[in-house]
Amino acid sequence: MVKKAAAAKSKPMSKSEIYATLAERTGLSKKDVGSVFDEMTKLMEESLGKKGPRVFNVPGLMKVYVHQRKASPARMGRNPATGEEVQIPARPAKEVIKVRALKGLKEMI
Repeated sequence: MVKKAAAAKSKPMSKSEIYATLAERTGLSKKDVGSVFDEMTKLMEESLGKKGPRVFNVPGLMKVYVHQRKASPARMGRNPATGEEVQIPARPAKEVIKVRALKGLKEMI
């Protein structure tokens, strides 16, 4: 029985479970909590978009930002299993999303 309880705790919360828990703890309705998340998503999209500052902070928890990854040229590599030389294709520069944990989030674990 102990294994089942431990397994249940290790499963992450679903979206509806998060909304229900936040609604219960704050006294808001689930619909209001959903609206907050929807608006936060829109705000994040505006901030990370081409016209925004390309950074979005969730105060005390995390910083989400756009990082420009450099292009890599084509090169020769070696298959570690067979030792055979293989051509590794070039990759173009691209933008990626990165998340940096802030002090408040780091202190939770």
